[in-house]
Amino acid sequence: MTDTPQPAPQLPLDGVTVVDFTQVMMGPCATQMLADYGADVIKIERPGTGDLSRTAFPNDPAGLLGPVFCSLNRNKRSVVLDTRRPENRNAVLRLIERSDVVVSNFRAGVMDRMGFGYDALSRLNPRLIFAEGSGYGSSGPYAYKGGQDLLAQAMTGVMYRRSAPDVPVTVPGVTFADYCAGMHLVQGVLLALLQRDKTGRGQRVEVSLHDSMLAAQMQEGTAHLMRGAEVNWASMPLSGVFETSDGALVMVGAFKADPLGEIAKALDLPELATDPRFAGFDLQMRNRPALQAIFRERFRQNDTAYWIGRLEAQDLLCAPVRSLAEALEDEQVAVNGMVLEAPGNAETVRAIGSPVHLADAPVGIRIAPPHLGQHTGEVLAELGLTLAETGSD
Repeated sequence: MTDTPQPAPQLPLDGVTVVDFTQVMMGPCATQMLADYGADVIKIERPGTGDLSRTAFPNDPAGLLGPVFCSLNRNKRSVVLDTRRPENRNAVLRLIERSDVVVSNFRAGVMDRMGFGYDALSRLNPRLIFAEGSGYGSSGPYAYKGGQDLLAQAMTGVMYRRSAPDVPVTVPGVTFADYCAGMHLVQGVLLALLQRDKTGRGQRVEVSLHDSMLAAQMQEGTAHLMRGAEVNWASMPLSGVFETSDGALVMVGAFKADPLGEIAKALDLPELATDPRFAGFDLQMRNRPALQAIFRERFRQNDTAYWIGRLEAQDLLCAPVRSLAEALEDEQVAVNGMVLEAPGNAETVRAIGSPVHLADAPVGIRIAPPHLGQHTGEVLAELGLTLAETGSD
């Protein structure tokens, strides 16, 4: 008896068509999540170069797609059309007329200059959801400034916040603003789709790197607005990153009735629990440099595994500080399905998966990250057009 092939699962966004003008990270990570969960994402790219992230990885062998591009563009179809040409712009408009969502992440005014602004497209397709990601928003003093991840972190106070005043302000190692704003853009699109089910109308969705970084500081910002108070989780007296004899660990001394007492037991420093300099949170904050110096000296006396065992024995929150390479080898990553692998156009694609796990809609690589213009003929045929008619052959 042979097994009957099972049909592919119905994905939440099956039947939703997205016209994707985005590039680099903020927009593409949003449209990739829409694609992962079933949307037909059609990526409109400029002739010759396409998405700037295609060439973001230096010295890649000819014919291979760079890892940066592959990380952001699975499950999409690539169409190359020079929208400066009327016949190509008309083809894109025909596509948008039958689509559900348009996504872009240009500076304010660019989509209007291309002939694809919200007012024009909403008249063409009143059910269209027009989603824009930007640096600062579509109006205001910074609307026409170039937006970028690090600029948003700098402008909103994220980069300024550090564990102590003498710690240098530095460039973060992760594109935090791009990812947060990309996920907010996904939320906006999904909310607009839900509202369209109720009203029958599309709408404009706006997300900016600037606003996403302010939202990420909702606790800190509200404390400042309501009390004029500074909330800085990096400067808490019983928390921090500490070097060990073979690496480093992070300890969070919180969520306990007597966290310093528990830390004193873990570090085998009973005198810490009764030291008058550290009697209560206010004194711990005032004398934080002295307290943290004691922690640093103690943690250097043994290895990471030893101290993790000691801290966990007291039910204290802690973890080793790992490299990304070490993290990706962890069994938990495999259990959670956070590495996707599938044959690509020229090599096997191995990429980070989706952090959203739906029991009935597993994420996989249905369409390998596309070569530039790989699906141009296919999409034009669906519109009843040919490559020759658009001058794309």
